[in-house]
Amino acid sequence: MKNLFHRSRITLLAAALALGATTSMSYAATAILEITLNVAPENRAAAAKVYETYKGPFLKTVAGALAKRLLIRTDDVQVLHEFTSTADAQGYLKSDLFTKDVVGALTPLLASPPDVRIYEAN
Repeated sequence: MKNLFHRSRITLLAAALALGATTSMSYAATAILEITLNVAPENRAAAAKVYETYKGPFLKTVAGALAKRLLIRTDDVQVLHEFTSTADAQGYLKSDLFTKDVVGALTPLLASPPDVRIYEAN
């Protein structure tokens, strides 16, 4: 089981670097920000556009940002953000990029408030 977690961390780091994250040292994500959005099927394309619009600025400007993934599921839309620390994840939730830009663009598309969770990855 421990080997599986180690391989997952390596995979996360490789994905982050492939997505354009930069690093001066080798490390994997230590925090995952999971945001689950209740978006009606007819609004999912618009939600995906919001994701694409802010993915680049997220990776380039947010402290500790490593990667961002969009999961369009049968029941909802989920965005996974990978960070170097939980403090970086919490900082992003307070940033103008998130509170003004992302939330502002997504709010009209939501059927209910999002479920926001931060996990520590070991």
